[in-house]
Amino acid sequence: MRNGSLLEIAEVLKTLLILQAEKPLSFREKKMLDRARHMLITELSISRGLHEPDVVQLLQKALDKASLSLPTAL
Repeated sequence: MRNGSLLEIAEVLKTLLILQAEKPLSFREKKMLDRARHMLITELSISRGLHEPDVVQLLQKALDKASLSLPTAL
């Protein structure tokens, strides 16, 4: 996952969050989750002109609908 659309990055994040709820993630999966989190937050903050904490709050609100939680950065 080095590049791609925001929707693809969001899908990776969501899939890994669901997987994390089922079993512990491997080191590689944790790194991918952290990278997807960082890329999504950065892209949304730049494109919407928001500060990163505001974007984190916005993403958490969206993830709450699916009973998921945005992890903290590694």
